[in-house]
Amino acid sequence: MSSFRVCRWSAWAPGLPDPGLWPAWLMTPDLSRLEGEAVPALSELPPMTRRRIDPLGRAALQTAFWTQGGLATGPVVFSSRWGEISRSVTLLRQLASGEPLSPTAFSLSVHNASSALYSIARGDTANYAAVSAGAGSAAAAVCEALGLLADGARQVLVVSVESALPDPYRAFDAEALPLRAWAALIEPGDEIRLESAPQTATVPSSLPPDLAALQVIAGSASELHQAGWRWSRHV
Repeated sequence: MSSFRVCRWSAWAPGLPDPGLWPAWLMTPDLSRLEGEAVPALSELPPMTRRRIDPLGRAALQTAFWTQGGLATGPVVFSSRWGEISRSVTLLRQLASGEPLSPTAFSLSVHNASSALYSIARGDTANYAAVSAGAGSAAAAVCEALGLLADGARQVLVVSVESALPDPYRAFDAEALPLRAWAALIEPGDEIRLESAPQTATVPSSLPPDLAALQVIAGSASELHQAGWRWSRHV
């Protein structure tokens, strides 16, 4: 299976905290609009749990709750190029200084932390996964979801969350874009097609891969070649 339809989607960034702002932004994107000091309310989780989650995890979980809402639970695929690397850097610095490490901080630093928290919060026993594939992380997540649909899942929730690299890795991140996240609930259909494509085939985009993919998912773009993947929207 290489095609799907989008049932619903949502997105969040500090400068665009309301999902209703995103359709217009995706039509004429301005990356500076993403910046800000806001953090997701994430009122779906108890305060004690919410306080332990870093902004990246909060953004991922907020879009997941917004998108899936009260719908039946099912498979979930989270994607992030770097994951909770800021928390990992803190732990490494504590380790180098001989400080004791927090088991809770470690458990929330692993790549599947957000997906596990979401599964626990919803009491969901369905399959969940976390993927990382560089610039193609969002596409890899959708590809994983397509495999789950082909295996019989009725719907799959795909969540993408990205942020800038922290020190001392910032030199490896040319864009250093603000925190942002989106989620899309997908099911079998012919609305959007995702397939592998030659690396030389590109349709230029001024957006990073995760947001360029969201443009296709949201219907603001009809085609995208990026990171070895071709996205196309059926007209």
